[in-house]
Amino acid sequence: MAHIAFDLSKLEPFVHDNELGEMQAMVTAADAELRQGTGAGSDFRDWLTLPKDYDKEEFARIKAAAKKIQSDSAVLVVIGIGGSYLGAKMAVDFLNDTFFNYLPADKRNAPQVFFAGNSVSADYVHDLINLIGDRDFSVNVISKSGTTTEPSIAFRIFKDMLVKKYGEAGAKERIYATTDKARGALKTEANAAGYESFIIPDGVGGRYSVLSAVGLLPIAASGANIDELMQGAADAQDAYTNPDLTKNEAYQYAALRNILYRKGYTTELLENYEPRLQYLAEWWKQLTGESEGKDQKGIYPSSANFSTDLHSLGQYIQEGQRTLMETVVMIDKPRTDVDVPTAKDDLDGLGYLQGKNMGFVNQKAFEGVVLAHTDGGVPNMSVHIPDTTPYTLGYLIYFFEVAIGISGYLNGINPFNQPGVEAYKTNMFALLGKPGFEKLGKELNARL
Repeated sequence: MAHIAFDLSKLEPFVHDNELGEMQAMVTAADAELRQGTGAGSDFRDWLTLPKDYDKEEFARIKAAAKKIQSDSAVLVVIGIGGSYLGAKMAVDFLNDTFFNYLPADKRNAPQVFFAGNSVSADYVHDLINLIGDRDFSVNVISKSGTTTEPSIAFRIFKDMLVKKYGEAGAKERIYATTDKARGALKTEANAAGYESFIIPDGVGGRYSVLSAVGLLPIAASGANIDELMQGAADAQDAYTNPDLTKNEAYQYAALRNILYRKGYTTELLENYEPRLQYLAEWWKQLTGESEGKDQKGIYPSSANFSTDLHSLGQYIQEGQRTLMETVVMIDKPRTDVDVPTAKDDLDGLGYLQGKNMGFVNQKAFEGVVLAHTDGGVPNMSVHIPDTTPYTLGYLIYFFEVAIGISGYLNGINPFNQPGVEAYKTNMFALLGKPGFEKLGKELNARL
């Protein structure tokens, strides 16, 4: 039995009993494309076996580097964008105290972890510099090429800060480069300067890279147990190999979201009832959107944080266009719980909740929303996770990764490339005056 549970019981009004079984032949074919490498994008499937087949020596170096960062730095600045940022941010939030970065140092036993290079906002960088102040800090720069605009600008800025504070020799001891194993601007600089470096595997695309050094170093530096994280993913790797839809819940999820998509439910909301899961949805949105949004097709990934967004988006979900499907990630056992106090009077009308805990209220909110939304014509699925341990997160990451790989093949696209991402970059380079883009720059400026 899988460590996490996929609940499709509320789909009965939207998916007939026969439909899932009738997807079996397509799922079996998609599984063969994925497992045997016969599908498009086969060079980027190494994430399939990454939870077991990873560099153990590098893994040990990651843990050692994390300990060093914890010992000599009050702040770790992680520089990266897209898959070089979202997975680590998601995991740090999922695994630590909700207010991790705000806790006093003696209650964290780890540096504050902040992210840069995920925008080109001057205000953001300025404010992060002010926040660091005179404190000791280290940098983990993550880039396959070393030339991606957003992280490259940030790295220049924070590297300059390190050199001014510690000198060239001291700065190199505080810079950790996660990059290509053999080539690229960042790899060249890391070799020349002597930065400790870690590898972004060739066969693992950015959105699938959280279980590589890309995610593992920041996660470990935050104090999380990455051995347990990888064990959870390894056990999920074993759990989700059988293409039989009666036995593989990750494949059930992939098949059902495609069944619903073909019925006109073209937007999927990933929802949660815990603020610590907000960046799980952000990571999932890249995983799904970049994998499936091709050739003018694909499910549009969005998200909502309940019960907060029930007071903003709830009206639309309940009564707007019937193009939405919902997938809820629900934590069955919250890390802590708080009782509703007893009051002498009952001015707020909460007497019926006195003595009950907030976890109970949250659970009933979830159940009430599912019933209301399904009654309103919105298909609901849910993924139940038992807790927020590293083991569970590793398991959950693999669940979504393998489901989206299968889902992409079910929709007849290459789930492992992202050709459309380059369009904005080309225009940005031209407008910024990058050498080689002068002609396009003139054309674009004339259009503005």
